[in-house]
Amino acid sequence: MDKEVDPSVLAAIDEMRLSGPRLTPVEIVAKMGVFDARDKPFEHAWLATGDNVIATIWGEYVSVAAGGRWFYLESLDAQRRPGGGVRSAQQAQRAKDRLALLKRTFDAGQGFRAVLQTNRVAIAELESNKSAKVSTRVRDDADWHVASWEPEQQLAVLVRGARGWVPTDADITAAKARGGVAPDEDAAPAGPTTTDAVQAAAMAYVMGHFKGYGYNAEDVTSKALGYDIEVSNAKGAMLLKVVVKGTAPALPTFALTPDESLCAVREPLWRLLVVADAGTATAAHKIYKPTEVDQAPGFQRKA
Repeated sequence: MDKEVDPSVLAAIDEMRLSGPRLTPVEIVAKMGVFDARDKPFEHAWLATGDNVIATIWGEYVSVAAGGRWFYLESLDAQRRPGGGVRSAQQAQRAKDRLALLKRTFDAGQGFRAVLQTNRVAIAELESNKSAKVSTRVRDDADWHVASWEPEQQLAVLVRGARGWVPTDADITAAKARGGVAPDEDAAPAGPTTTDAVQAAAMAYVMGHFKGYGYNAEDVTSKALGYDIEVSNAKGAMLLKVVVKGTAPALPTFALTPDESLCAVREPLWRLLVVADAGTATAAHKIYKPTEVDQAPGFQRKA
């Protein structure tokens, strides 16, 4: 609700609203390049034309530092609602999709575009009150970016304006009091902490990823072929032979076995697929060709 928004933030939102054309919340997102905006009116982030990411920034959770810079604490716990309570499956999926898009911009060192929004009900009731609707949504022409991504703390910091500035610890402590993220002592686990658990989570992620796109994925790890998964199309044509490696906050590095390194040289379809934050709601992957393995974050070449 408007009364929960910092006065300076609310004043800026009102100015944007009054200076722009009168558009519905969906029309605003559509005009920013999201062609299927009408099919996704309740999403919290979208991928627009040109691979631009657009994310909702709830005004109620925007904090203003002493120097006037705006920032926003993003919970990396997709399973729980801000302020507590378990999300429904649909809510959790929306949160996962949003986090995946924000993580994409962070990994690429890119910014994202924001729509600033206030709500008709108390922000704590946003996901639990059926009467919850957008009060005001405006396009923010200022740049936003993900300044930090801390899986072990289940927290990311989103900042408005130029890079190079981050809120102080005191700023973050004060922002947590506004809500939006779970208290530190009640934080969800940051993912698996053993090598076997990380690898199992990464394998499950990759199998689900390829099958979700309609490909056939077969786990051939036990055959010691120099890769873990064979990916083929519906007609049985082999597409990829994938080595899967997972990383997590507790286990941030990985290495290839001798068999995997040899296979990378002789097998044209060999690829390395690294799952970052394996076993968490923010798991994300990237695929590398044999010539790109050294570029994979966390890769350690064995002596």
